[in-house]
Amino acid sequence: MRQRLIPKEDETRLGPPSTRPSGFAADVRAGLVRDGQKELPSKYLYDPVGSALFEVICVLPEYGLHRAGSRLLRRYAEDMVRPLARQVVVAELGSGSARNTRWILEALARRQPTTYHPIDLSHTALLQAERELDRIDSISILGFEREYLDGLKEVAARRDPGETLLVLFLGGTIGNFDRAAGDEFLRAVRRLLVPGDRLLLSTDLEKPLAQLIPAYDDPLGVTAAFNLNLLSRINRELGGAFTLRHFRHEVRYQAAERRIEMHLRSCCDDEVSIRGAGCSVSFRAGETIWTESSHKYAASEVVEMAVRAGFYSEARWVDPEWPFAQNMWVAV
Repeated sequence: MRQRLIPKEDETRLGPPSTRPSGFAADVRAGLVRDGQKELPSKYLYDPVGSALFEVICVLPEYGLHRAGSRLLRRYAEDMVRPLARQVVVAELGSGSARNTRWILEALARRQPTTYHPIDLSHTALLQAERELDRIDSISILGFEREYLDGLKEVAARRDPGETLLVLFLGGTIGNFDRAAGDEFLRAVRRLLVPGDRLLLSTDLEKPLAQLIPAYDDPLGVTAAFNLNLLSRINRELGGAFTLRHFRHEVRYQAAERRIEMHLRSCCDDEVSIRGAGCSVSFRAGETIWTESSHKYAASEVVEMAVRAGFYSEARWVDPEWPFAQNMWVAV
């Protein structure tokens, strides 16, 4: 009963990936030639090299977020799926390698055949997810190399009458959105669902700064390599001329926003041409490119987010070692 990933080359069914050079080039140009703070979307951190580096980050002792999410899913997966209807379709936004998703799918597979739709911009990640989950009995896998909402729209259109849709948004990825943008994204997810559908949302909770900073600036420099790989990707795919030693990884905490920021700081005045984006970018010494945000939440704030987005918070599981929550929301 197992299906495979939609082939990347199947343009009729798949559609053009948004990370092709044309889209990538447009976003790079827009983010780097703008006035004020230079920015690049964090989704472009996850090319095959970046995805491999992130897998290493997840096992670093300083990065407790991944292990906290895994512990909660491993311990409480049965509780999470128990209230679900018998006919369930699972869609995961940003599946990555789906290593943690295994616990949910195994709990579902013990009671019924289940279709799982990983949605990710990285074709490499989708292949990893398939390999990770391939041996689970009673699970059909059909992946989509799409933006989150585009993929979810396809999944919602494919489901049969009477099926409940369980959407997984794990790993604290909602924290990459500014709070207002996060609210709008969650409302957009809700518009694709029907009452009774569920969203399992991971949120990284507030914690001491001494615990937080090393998670994004580890002493081995893996996160620095992950961040700098974005410039390497521009060089590889867009004919960029970045000299990596002219930039360094920098982590900031913005207390007012309760947000970690990752930046790439220019160490010198520089001029960088990016042939594939049709631009040349000037950098002043000390100027940065903002590459990722990670917002942290109070537990009560997550309940309020659910209400604003059109859900109610049915249950929450919190890890005691690294403050992190898995939240089960129900569409109303």
